[in-house]
Amino acid sequence: MTEKQQFGRRGEELALAFYKDNQYIILEKNWQSNHLEVDIIAKNDEYIVFCEVKTRSGNLFGNPEQSVTPQKQRNLIRAANHYVLKHRIMLEVRFDIISIIFNGEEHTLEHIPFAFLPKW
Repeated sequence: MTEKQQFGRRGEELALAFYKDNQYIILEKNWQSNHLEVDIIAKNDEYIVFCEVKTRSGNLFGNPEQSVTPQKQRNLIRAANHYVLKHRIMLEVRFDIISIIFNGEEHTLEHIPFAFLPKW
């Protein structure tokens, strides 16, 4: 695993802990369907959540969530549609972004629920 991949995994572990601490059930992590991937799929009583985790070592080039492009959003929506149909999910779908910025060993985590909506 490259250093960049290890860095991303650290962020994903923090995001998983955030959801668990907030009473979500983790259904999947790094779920893949063909060429599509979702970092975290979680649920609570109201929603199934498809989360993109973005981890950076600073925000010199913008906040991490700004790198979730319209194309990435479309891919997440496609993946979510596949997952919901495959597993016959009856909960409302929500798309979140968790943005993590490390400053040495310290970090900030921002949870952005309803980060974007599907455009059908």
